[in-house]
Amino acid sequence: MMLSLVVLMATLALSSQSNRVPLESRQVLPHQNGWKYLAKADPADTVTLVLALKQQNLETIDRLLDMISDPRSPHYGRYLTIDQIAQIVRPKQSDVEKVLGWVESAGRVNCETVTTGDFIKCTMSVKSAERLLETEFGYFEHEESLYAGEHLVITRASREYSVPTKIARMLDFIGGVLRVPNVSTRQQPTPAPAEKDFRYGVHPDTLRKRYNVSENVGSNPGNVQATAQFLNQHYSAKDLKEFMKFFGKGFSHLTEISKVIGPNSGKPGLEANLDVQYLMSLGSNITTVFWSTGGLHEKQEPFLEWALTLTNTTDLPHVFSVSYGDVERSLSPEYMTRINTEFQKLGLRGISILFASGDDGAGCHNFNDTAYTFEPQYPASSPYVTTVGGTQFTAVFSDVNEEGNDISGGGFSNQFAMPKWQQEAVGQYLNTSKLPDAKYFNPKMRAYPDVSAMSDDFWIIIDRILMNVAGTSAATPTVAGLVSMANDARLNAGKPVLGFLNPFIYQNPQIFFDVTLGSPSQACWLDDLEGYPVAEGWDPVTGFGTPDYNKLIAAAMQYYN
Repeated sequence: MMLSLVVLMATLALSSQSNRVPLESRQVLPHQNGWKYLAKADPADTVTLVLALKQQNLETIDRLLDMISDPRSPHYGRYLTIDQIAQIVRPKQSDVEKVLGWVESAGRVNCETVTTGDFIKCTMSVKSAERLLETEFGYFEHEESLYAGEHLVITRASREYSVPTKIARMLDFIGGVLRVPNVSTRQQPTPAPAEKDFRYGVHPDTLRKRYNVSENVGSNPGNVQATAQFLNQHYSAKDLKEFMKFFGKGFSHLTEISKVIGPNSGKPGLEANLDVQYLMSLGSNITTVFWSTGGLHEKQEPFLEWALTLTNTTDLPHVFSVSYGDVERSLSPEYMTRINTEFQKLGLRGISILFASGDDGAGCHNFNDTAYTFEPQYPASSPYVTTVGGTQFTAVFSDVNEEGNDISGGGFSNQFAMPKWQQEAVGQYLNTSKLPDAKYFNPKMRAYPDVSAMSDDFWIIIDRILMNVAGTSAATPTVAGLVSMANDARLNAGKPVLGFLNPFIYQNPQIFFDVTLGSPSQACWLDDLEGYPVAEGWDPVTGFGTPDYNKLIAAAMQYYN
């Protein structure tokens, strides 16, 4: 009798295990991303989990975005409201109830949903989370001891997690379990001496002259642009005023951010100051929002938090400039696919999202001592954002011509198929250029960047000190500001904003200065392996090239809803 009971209990245990599955196909643990395990998490400590429920009618989202963002379509610019989108994608109510019932079975929890009903955010004890996901949580510290003056300690699972099979059919992923903030290791620049004429380096007048902006500034009161910041990147209002006093004498401009969303206290960050100062210089006189998403003390994924906030906000800026990313390999396909859907939903609302392409060229992943592959970045590789690469002047004291910057991130996704709107342009590049060996990349996948701008020798002011910085994070607010200017012209003419930009961009290559000079992008330099060459037309270093303001405005104004 006792033996039968033991057998029964073992059978039930095996049955319980067999009825659970890993929710994400590629679960990258924190210690594989540069985070050191410190200790097991206190069972009484709290964690916040974000459950991404499967959405309905995703094929409808695909079809609508194609119609709304194609300038040749009679539906171009007919954007949807957040409530209309919610009606399309909202999960089945029965699924929501089953998932909530499962979560509540683990113990005391506090849950809330977003407007569209497709994310549930739950706070619970570590003990409850471990019971729910059949994993263990621990404390992890980043290999850098400090970042922005704060110790990098977060709570994450120390091994893979799983969910019941029936529940897995209702979820895409669960946030707050494995993914960690992407902590930049970029070195801080050293202060450079000021020169009265600034013949060396790039400042707003340099860019406004190069891209034919001249004295044009925005004027529509309903036009709004934003920069999104993460990981304790705060801007300085004093530095912004000083920057505009120093560099804004040739054009009308605002000297203050119109609205701050999220935290903005503490030491100003290089990234934040750079984005604000150049977004407001190229998108001059346009209402600007500083959108900050938490710090590391929230113990949550900052990028996911940002996406959740946008999903839950009715009125959004028309343009976002974002300098944030990670390598595709470190993220699960399910996570990236779901974030892509969130980008699509923003496109349906008429929001333009521009991401920096990264500063590692083609990138390099070393499988072993002899096997390499290029390393695409995400969200730069997403088909539903506009990705900005980098250029530089061909000579130190000349602003006449540009060449590709070999650090400019670009290449081909390993995850997402090539969208139809870029197949012709990328096909021409693949057929005419001397390419790296095909074993390093997949030419059938989404190619990036889409466009580029200057990315070297930018003057900024930080802590009231002049500094000279570089990177595609300088190019991105430059292009974003010009997109805001095009939106301004359209709004003044009673037309809708440009929204998801890529179909418009690939139908109008004439609006760019075609950058054909420069060395191939960086790649596996230890093995003397070069990345992609610059070429006429589109290429994976500069995209279609850098924007010509006059031609951009002319093209934007020819399309009408």
